[in-house]
Amino acid sequence: MTETAEQGVSRTRILADLTPLRSSPDYRRLWFGNTVSWIGQGMTSLAVSLQVYDITGSAFSVGLIGLCSLVPLVLLGLYSGAVADTVDRRKLGLFSAAGSFLLSLVLAVVTFAGVEHLGLLYAVVALQAVCFALNSPARSSMIARLLPPEQLPAANALNAMTSTTGGLAGPMLGGLIVGWWGYRSAYTVDAITFTASLYAMWRLPSMLPGRAAGEKSAGRASVLDGLRFLGTRPNLRMTFFSDLGAMVLANPRALFPVVAVVWFGGDAKTTGLLVAAPALGALLGSVFSGWLGRIRRHGLAVLIAVACWGGAIAVFGLTRQLWPGLVLLALAGCADSISMVFRNTMLQAAAPDEMRGRLQGVFIVVVAGGPRLGDVVAGSVADLTSPAVAVTGGGIACVLVVCLLGLRWRGFARYDARDPQP
Repeated sequence: MTETAEQGVSRTRILADLTPLRSSPDYRRLWFGNTVSWIGQGMTSLAVSLQVYDITGSAFSVGLIGLCSLVPLVLLGLYSGAVADTVDRRKLGLFSAAGSFLLSLVLAVVTFAGVEHLGLLYAVVALQAVCFALNSPARSSMIARLLPPEQLPAANALNAMTSTTGGLAGPMLGGLIVGWWGYRSAYTVDAITFTASLYAMWRLPSMLPGRAAGEKSAGRASVLDGLRFLGTRPNLRMTFFSDLGAMVLANPRALFPVVAVVWFGGDAKTTGLLVAAPALGALLGSVFSGWLGRIRRHGLAVLIAVACWGGAIAVFGLTRQLWPGLVLLALAGCADSISMVFRNTMLQAAAPDEMRGRLQGVFIVVVAGGPRLGDVVAGSVADLTSPAVAVTGGGIACVLVVCLLGLRWRGFARYDARDPQP
């Protein structure tokens, strides 16, 4: 083997595996469209927050934006997964993406017209959350149909890169565009970027879900059938339990404004660094994810990654120097990214096709609700004791809980990707 070839193999083992992008044109278009639209949505999210503050001058009013998006995600998450297990997932993804495109267009049009109405902004945010709740299970369920099982870890790492890049680059670009050209330009750019997602969905083949014996519709019974299925599948159930343990017990996000001032003597800029550090760690974890495809014990990998998240958060609660603290938060974000890759892969590979949409619906509820519940837990414990106890104690509790979960359901640690069992 030549030196150049050896260097290429080394890079492949370290950097993100691009095989899914090379092997599947459909997945490549879907990934590119999602990446562009995620960045556009990040721009709009910041622009709406800035516009609401300009209208009201109230931080509380800005905070209500999060509530407007959270409620539809939690309430519709389960049902949207049932819909994705009933209809053509391509059409569902296409129609929901078209809805998001039209909503961005509405924001652009009313802003060009000079209309500033708080209720309208809240309504658009809520409807965007509805479109996302319908789109996400359909899109996630498609991936296992577009790629072979051995490429799913690489694909999920690439998807994590998309969401993290959108969360980092979108708000930064949105701030620049709003500062230079105003809100209408940010909303217009978002509407334009959604055409990439629409094109990707349009080019996909039909994605009718598989059908289990006796299943006919996606009504109430269908949702309950999905929950019953999850209740009898310990490995899939553990993917949710482990994530809830991390996000509810060891999520210090709500305390960042406090610790920025009290621990590090900083200000709003310091808070921004604390918020960005886990996202940057998650992005680096996705960029350098080439080795994940060689891991077969996905359950064990999830347990280790969640324990690393909790451990990094616990040590962060002990440090009083900013840069070591940022490194620890970045390590936690990297561990969370790795956990998410394997949890998603297990949901896609071990679940039958007729259940994938409903399980992705549960995933939406857990991902949307878990961190918010974690905010409440962290804030409550900090008020009753101290921020240090809330952060370090939460990290230790996360490690203990994931160890207890692993001992209770020992088969999860033995999960083998070569023989995926739900």
